[in-house]
Amino acid sequence: MKKSLLKVLTAFCVLLICAISLARISMPSQPETKNSTKEAKKTAVIKTAASYRPYRDPKDLRSPFNWKKPSETKPYPKIKHLENDLTIRVSLKGNRVYILRGNKRVYTMLASAGLFKKGKSLTPTGNYKIKNGRGDSFYNPELNEGANNWTSWDKENVYLFHSVPTKSNGKYNIKEAEKLGVKPASHGCIRLSVPDSRWLAENIPVGTKVIIKNN
Repeated sequence: MKKSLLKVLTAFCVLLICAISLARISMPSQPETKNSTKEAKKTAVIKTAASYRPYRDPKDLRSPFNWKKPSETKPYPKIKHLENDLTIRVSLKGNRVYILRGNKRVYTMLASAGLFKKGKSLTPTGNYKIKNGRGDSFYNPELNEGANNWTSWDKENVYLFHSVPTKSNGKYNIKEAEKLGVKPASHGCIRLSVPDSRWLAENIPVGTKVIIKNN
């Protein structure tokens, strides 16, 4: 009698396990949208301006940024009058300008170049050279904006290195100046701090290579 009861219970358990297994198999699979979205968020890489820079910021880069002062706390490099191994390297998305001697970076400048519209900067990329055109200041009535300490890297003097922008009264535009080193902001020229723009205009020789890239 006990053996018969045990057989019945065993058979019942086997049938119950089979029924549960079949139920699980027949259940519709749950959508993985939520899980996949979470995973995508975890794996997504947020690109910052720093990720576009070809060089890490030096330890002596001024912090907080100050458009009224040199970008670094160390002295500017000494440039020979006819020095020909210099390169000015511009990172548009990185908001930096680098002074290179040979392959060595000798100074880092905070910068803000052309705004990006439809994925393209208003500052053209490519290889250029510093031109003869230089000046203390200019004002563009069409843009209602000017700047100081300008140096041309374009034969038509359309594209320049210059200070943060000035208003029609000659005073600096504080709102725009505070974008320096933080994000692209110009109509195509490359903005620098007031002392950086002055040093560049007074020291960088004509013919110095200018390399402009997004990164």
